[in-house]
Amino acid sequence: MITQTSTIDELIKKQNPFAGHLVVKPQQIWGKSFPDVPSINAHASNAVFETVEKIRKGQRTTAGITIVAERGLGKSHIISRIRHRLQAEDGSLFIYMSRYDNLNQIKYEFLQTVASSLRAFGSQNVMQWQEIAAALINQAKQWNYTPQHYISQYPNWLNKYSNNFVEQLTKLVLPILPEISNPYIVQAILWTLSPAHVNYANCWLSGLEITQEEAKAMGLPHLKKEDRETESLRNVRQILDITSHYRVPIICFDELDNADVAENGLTTAQVIGSLVKDLYNNLKRGVFLLAMYPETWNDQIRFLPQAEAAIDRLVSEQPDREPIELKYLNSDDIIALVQRWLEDFYQRNHQNPPHPLYPFHENKLREFGKGKPTIRVVLNWCAENFDNNPSPLPPPLPPPPKPTQVETYYQQELADVNGAIDELLGNEVAISDAIWLSFYSLIGETVEEVTIESVEEVEPSAANNGFMDFKIIGKIIGKRNKLRVGVDIVQQDGANVGAALKRLIDYETFNLTRGCLIRSNIINPGATVAKEKLRILLDKKKGGKWVALQSEDIKTLVAISWVYWGTENYGITDEKEIIEFRNQVLDFIREKKIAINNPLIREIISPPSYDYWVNDEFPIAIPQPIANAE
Repeated sequence: MITQTSTIDELIKKQNPFAGHLVVKPQQIWGKSFPDVPSINAHASNAVFETVEKIRKGQRTTAGITIVAERGLGKSHIISRIRHRLQAEDGSLFIYMSRYDNLNQIKYEFLQTVASSLRAFGSQNVMQWQEIAAALINQAKQWNYTPQHYISQYPNWLNKYSNNFVEQLTKLVLPILPEISNPYIVQAILWTLSPAHVNYANCWLSGLEITQEEAKAMGLPHLKKEDRETESLRNVRQILDITSHYRVPIICFDELDNADVAENGLTTAQVIGSLVKDLYNNLKRGVFLLAMYPETWNDQIRFLPQAEAAIDRLVSEQPDREPIELKYLNSDDIIALVQRWLEDFYQRNHQNPPHPLYPFHENKLREFGKGKPTIRVVLNWCAENFDNNPSPLPPPLPPPPKPTQVETYYQQELADVNGAIDELLGNEVAISDAIWLSFYSLIGETVEEVTIESVEEVEPSAANNGFMDFKIIGKIIGKRNKLRVGVDIVQQDGANVGAALKRLIDYETFNLTRGCLIRSNIINPGATVAKEKLRILLDKKKGGKWVALQSEDIKTLVAISWVYWGTENYGITDEKEIIEFRNQVLDFIREKKIAINNPLIREIISPPSYDYWVNDEFPIAIPQPIANAE
């Protein structure tokens, strides 16, 4: 039955499925992605799938594939397609890197990327780390249990046999991995099956510092910060060797076209190209996948030191030793793309349109295809013409969004946040940016009897060393002195907790009147230094707070911060247009009371209470909705 067009037209006025989707973001690589048309540039994704299959059958061991395409042609769409296809299959591991914060420590950053990717859920609905750990035990013991079985049994085994159980299990596993020289990597992987130790094992495998007490409890050596770059490449090689026994690793490097340069003069693409060359020579089996602009390949990769050796590895699957080029869309591609997006839109809203392309006309879309546009141009044109009177020709460049589009973008980002909230709770940068923006939008407003005056960087920066995130400056109604709150979001465990708390209690150095720790996890009972500093922070004389970070409180804040910072995603590049758009976002935050009514924001600024010390346990302030605050 076809729905009345009047009903669909009302829906179209309220929702635009194409708006705000110019760029594929990392969370869409891992989580819910855009509607995909597998036939578009299938030659590129099929090359990866066919190579993985050859490796599974033992016909190849290691392969390199490079995809080149102009901006907006769909490189990240292809990567998302590959990730979601492989996730549905058993037998592969997906590792994705798109941020390169410090090119001078790329080996350490790559180790963190590998560890972070292996935290993501695989085909068995557990962490990929845990899939590998279960496979190691099954092979060593000739068992056939699922990861879930081991996860449920670990607490009982540890209670029965103590922590030595994992050390003994490691000794049983090591003979099946004779090439592994660092047994502690195997031991840490096996610890990921313990619900009480999985986070610490992940930190250790990432090269992050954990306390000596935590390391000792798991029988792992205490890692030193000064050794991490030296050890990172050696460790990541062994991790990939272990995983490749059971899964084919697909290691993807995206967003290689930035202008950053390392101390040795190499660009991001050149640094990664050199890293892949080194890894290729040592990886037992796997696929390296790189995506970049054609000019990045021609102007940077071709001029690498030992360029011939690097190129041989980066395009090893191409007989002509050239990257795979993505194609511009033709008329049939555009019809398929638009129809797929509309199909997804109407299904979600339980509507049956008069025809699959409604409200567009096929002849106009086919005319559009004659210009060979990119996916980004097509989606932008659809966003601008999503009504019953589409323009006859697309605009040459994406125009800046209208003020009314902020809410559309916000709803789309909120959907992405909901799909990736578990990963986001560990993303301290995203959370810090979101809370900073919320208080920035409240300048001049009064919250919990405090008038917010400014949000400032922490000075002196050298003493802070990046630990404390920012300071909130305000005026308490009826009092002469200012309130200066130092805020730090600390989700990681280990030495970072103690280092952060050391700054939060140093009121004199950082000119604070209150320190505020924001964290969802408990403090490890063995972290004696961190616990002592926390006790000082929460003492009535110090007047500090520990505010619980809850997923429901942070979702809206992260979503609107992604809109605020994501101007490039919406095609906004002109400086004046960026300022105008961000002012619109701030107006939207105030209009919808996203910040002022947020329980977390109100709890951060509200005065601490000292009525909740119970049996010497640390009091955690739990944000409450306004109606339930009492």
